[in-house]
Amino acid sequence: MTNPFARPTQPAEHVERALCVLAHPDDVDFGSAGTVATWTAAGTEVTYCIVTDGDAGGFDETPRHEMGPLRQAEQRAAAAVVGVEDVRFLGYPDGRLELSLDLRRDISRVIRQVRPQRVLTSSPERFWDRIGASHPDHMTVGESTLRAVYPDARNPFAWPELLADEGLEAWTVAEVWLGASPRADHAVDVTAVADRKIEALSCHKSQVGHMPDLDGFVRGWMSQTAQRFGLAEGRLAEAFHVVHTA
Repeated sequence: MTNPFARPTQPAEHVERALCVLAHPDDVDFGSAGTVATWTAAGTEVTYCIVTDGDAGGFDETPRHEMGPLRQAEQRAAAAVVGVEDVRFLGYPDGRLELSLDLRRDISRVIRQVRPQRVLTSSPERFWDRIGASHPDHMTVGESTLRAVYPDARNPFAWPELLADEGLEAWTVAEVWLGASPRADHAVDVTAVADRKIEALSCHKSQVGHMPDLDGFVRGWMSQTAQRFGLAEGRLAEAFHVVHTA
């Protein structure tokens, strides 16, 4: 007898639309640009929703009022490298994100606009083995996105103004992919698109310009991930915790 409550054990082989919700420009490229490149190559339409402009980032004397617009431009350039044309910014303050109803509503709005079958975001859990992955903004965006996925975006009675004023009907997301998760259970082999990932990261000059060997650092990181998941020697991978929500 079929279990009516059974959920898939593997992510969908292909989806038509995917939405990546991250805190800062460059977050998606450090953790997921290779995976995104495989999706766009397979015909998936990918949208980026970046919650802040990254105005608290950088390593030089760039005036603060210039940093946000600069990082927006860098993110759009990086997105183009991996086949993403739709890049949206919510404009929240970098480094000061908090769980709020406003943020849940704004992410729910984008979900209902894009209507993705898959959402990629950051893990809301702290990663004690790699504390840099657990920036408070990352965890806040991950938790806010999960709250938007369930229950807000799919509940026709949540945020009624989105329907009444904007015509945005409820939408159910089937999968959520959590990056930088301490319980990652799925690896994507990105060996064939590693050069594109490095190129996308290189677009973020305000953030990586001080790194003498970005290529070596990122490839070493992905090589370790591939080894952890049992991929063949010489392969490169990105890892996620895949949550089935539908």
